[in-house]
Amino acid sequence: MTVAALAGGVGGAKLAFGLDRALAALKNPVDGAGEAGLTVIVNTGDDLVLHGLHVSPDLDTVMYTLAGLADRERGWGLAGETWNALAMLERYGAETWFRLGDRDLATHVRRTARLADGTPLSSVTAELRAALGVRATVLPMSDDAVRTRLRTDAGWLDFQEWFVRRHQVDRVSEVRFEGIERAGPAAGVVEAIESASLVVVCPSNPFVSVAPILAVPGVLAALGAARAPIVAVTPIVAGKALRGPADRMLAWRGSEVSPAAVAQLYAERYPGLIDGFVIDRQDEAMASRIEALGLRVLVADTVMDSDDDRVALARAILDWGQALPRVG
Repeated sequence: MTVAALAGGVGGAKLAFGLDRALAALKNPVDGAGEAGLTVIVNTGDDLVLHGLHVSPDLDTVMYTLAGLADRERGWGLAGETWNALAMLERYGAETWFRLGDRDLATHVRRTARLADGTPLSSVTAELRAALGVRATVLPMSDDAVRTRLRTDAGWLDFQEWFVRRHQVDRVSEVRFEGIERAGPAAGVVEAIESASLVVVCPSNPFVSVAPILAVPGVLAALGAARAPIVAVTPIVAGKALRGPADRMLAWRGSEVSPAAVAQLYAERYPGLIDGFVIDRQDEAMASRIEALGLRVLVADTVMDSDDDRVALARAILDWGQALPRVG
């Protein structure tokens, strides 16, 4: 079984971890043979240049999580991190609102140097994830620069300025992906979708994590032509986003904050794309509303507090999703 997962942020990284471990268990336990494998296609609209370095926050969160190196308390960066370089930068008068740990800094230094050599971001990512011992294939959504910009009450802001520096306090009225019209899918993205036996849209923010991936020219067409069922997992549980501002972004557009609202958003923006939708047991009463949109529904435990939770959710999705008919 091969899975293509669309991911961004901590929720996407957690489910990617579960999928990776669950798929590894499907291989032959004696010799490791088998076709089970995972490709994670990651949002890069959040990327930024900081202190002259190319930083890819979502790519790094996914890689660090798959490698078992992520800081579980913060949800980002590396466990056991130190902050000596950041303290020195602050002493020199540099802005340090975006925190880069010492070991994390090495990732950005290496990425920037390789990009300066003319190496595409997808190839650089392959080198980094291999060095970290990550089994799954990790791909940026595009090798081209795409930057998420938000129109807020404070004006147009770069994503990280709004998300990290301003702590998401500004109401967002519009999301724009600058450079998207000149972008194309990164090497391997379309092939991963075409060859998948299941596509999973992870529990990532639909506005600023999933939407940039789907906006890359060629990605939506590849998904629409895919033979594999496409399953989306709710990022909203019991009226709240488990992490991040997805709940506020739904409310700001006048929507109910619920998994049903997320399912409706996908159904309206991307008609016929999603075949199945996964909701938490706490929201089981909404299943019939989502089914009325033409989607099959899986009710499961979607809160991933532990590694076992991640793997259990992934197994439930794999068992259920591969049997779904491809409606789109």
